[in-house]
Amino acid sequence: MTKNNYAIIMAGGIGSRFWPWSRTEQPKQFLDVLGTGKTLIQQTFDRISQICPKENILVITNARYAQTIAAQIPDMPAENILSEPQGKNTAPCVALGAFKIHKKNSEANILVAPSDHIILKEELFAQVVNRGFDYSGKNDVLMTIGIEPHKPETGYGYIQSSGNIVAEEKNRWVQTEVTAFREKPDLATAQNFLADGRYFWNAGIFIWSAKSILKAFLSHLPQMHNLFAEYTPDFDTIAETKAIEQIFGRCDSISIDYGIMEKAKNVQVISTDIGWSDLGSWSALHEISNKDVHENTTNSEKTLFYDANNCIVRTLNNKVTVIEGLKDYVVVEEENALLICRKQNEQRIKEFVKDVSKKFGDQYV
Repeated sequence: MTKNNYAIIMAGGIGSRFWPWSRTEQPKQFLDVLGTGKTLIQQTFDRISQICPKENILVITNARYAQTIAAQIPDMPAENILSEPQGKNTAPCVALGAFKIHKKNSEANILVAPSDHIILKEELFAQVVNRGFDYSGKNDVLMTIGIEPHKPETGYGYIQSSGNIVAEEKNRWVQTEVTAFREKPDLATAQNFLADGRYFWNAGIFIWSAKSILKAFLSHLPQMHNLFAEYTPDFDTIAETKAIEQIFGRCDSISIDYGIMEKAKNVQVISTDIGWSDLGSWSALHEISNKDVHENTTNSEKTLFYDANNCIVRTLNNKVTVIEGLKDYVVVEEENALLICRKQNEQRIKEFVKDVSKKFGDQYV
């Protein structure tokens, strides 16, 4: 760990695909999803603090979550919790962190990571990130972590490797050049990706130097670059809040993937298996949870299954729950909401949330 190691944790999402457990006021990054005693953002901060000094970790979030983050991560300096006045996707989020870090330390290397992902192999993750820091500190390169796929997943974007190996550590990780980024595929395409061997799940985790990412913004998102550069003198002063409001009021809404990564020619991927899941759906949580012999999983010891298979159930601990005859279902109960949904249709949960809000009110979402 060196003073040049920095991190940006992106924590502004509302986690609507985990409704009704995840709500607008308390999205999934602030929940103890795995029953470990720590929320996802607490796990993320602890993981990254083994790689970066705590004072070098920034959390960028929606303004409504700043107090929650301060309460859940008391070791986080207050000035390192940055509030976005409005959501503008990930490129402005990354730019805000990168410009602030570069102003403080022009030699900085930066890890960018979501706040709500699971990484089970934390020692390997640290090794991979440190490799990325070392390489990006010496080369003008934009690096991303690609997850070695174990099934033809249609819910993730993919990174296509050229196969041109830059470096590797046998059975741990391989660093290669990137040919292209691919959108979420249909099943047949995902099967082809898996068979090809040069495609990896896009984890949305990035490593680069502050210099390289600012150079990339100038090349590929020049208007956004110039807008942030205009207000950089106000960062770390009493004028910072007003400056951020001005920036986010004027900048485009665009993802870092589409705005920069898919356009840049100096992208490399470190492909590995760090025990990663984006926990983007109830099915993803089901996959990593402990299950009975019929592939059912539940958070409560007061749940009984009869002729049920491959179900995920989350219920209130003060109730006995009996599940009979269901196969491939999501059943989630909260104080004022109940979801019963076939797993194959869980992509519709966002639709359900919109309809619930429209018909019954925001207090239910």
